[in-house]
Order: sequence, then C-alpha cells, then structure tokens
Amino acid sequence: MRGNLSNEIVSIKIEEGSKRPIALHEKSKFGKIEADALNLSLIEACYLLEKGRLNIYEDDVECTVGYLIDMLKEKELYSKYVVFRDLKDRGYVIKTGFKYGSEFRLYNRGGGPGEGHSDYLVKIIFENYDISALDFASYVRVSHGVNKKLLLAIVDEDFDITYYNVEWTRP
Repeated sequence: MRGNLSNEIVSIKIEEGSKRPIALHEKSKFGKIEADALNLSLIEACYLLEKGRLNIYEDDVECTVGYLIDMLKEKELYSKYVVFRDLKDRGYVIKTGFKYGSEFRLYNRGGGPGEGHSDYLVKIIFENYDISALDFASYVRVSHGVNKKLLLAIVDEDFDITYYNVEWTRP
C-alpha cells in the first residue's frame, strides 16, 4: 500500500477496487477517513512502515524507517512513538488523548472508537522529569472524571518503558 507524506500527515488514497485502506481503518483502527483518503499521523505511519505494511513517499521519493524516525526525533515525538509501538505490539487500539490532556486513549484488544469507551488514558513522562504533586493529581483527577484508568508510561534515557497503572482511591 502506498502513502504520501505531506505536512506531517501520510495519506493513503482510497481507490475503487482497493479496500485495504478502509480495512486498515475499520479493523485496526488506524487513522481517519476523510474524503477519498485514509490520513495517518506520522507515528501511525512510521509504525506501519516499520512493520512492512505501508510504503511511504515524499515527493515521489520513498522514505525509509530511519528517515521517519529522524523526523520524529526532530519533532520530539520519538518517545511517544516508542510507547505507541510497544502498546500496539501488545494488541491495544490507540487513539489520541489530546482532549484529555494525555498522549493517548487506550482501548482493550478488540475494542475501539464506536465500540465502547476507552479504558485508559496514557501519560508519557521521562524518567528524569520532575513532576509536581499538583500535576500528578490533575492527571489522576481528569482520568477519574472521565471514568478511565491512568497509565503512566515512564521512559528512560535508553527508551525503555515502565508502566504504572494509577487509580483514584477514596480513603
């Protein structure tokens, strides 16, 4: 399948006779269908390229995984990509969590938008980042307020990830 990179979005044209982009969206919940294309974020596209499920071109020049990873690093999105890749490899459906002040919404395997609510909000924090108690409490409060669990993804300098499931508890 061919995707075209422009302005940090990879578009896969939906053509007659080819239902692969639609199946990628409906079955695996990648991207957004807009008009006659499936639009993927840079993170989703890099994941699919790395897995050999997509070829990406920018101005008719084929992009390598290294090129997209360099682009993610330049835009300070690489840690987000590492967490996305790890959770996707574990079988979760991942959508943006921007509306909730987190990086991702996470659906259990087999779920997804339109099939129920997400189960988790994923907040990514670097291991050496100082987080205030008020910021931490606000992450927990928001997730509890929307009936979700908070999954903290702590990324170290080697890009290894440790997850903490944080839930609101009433004494």
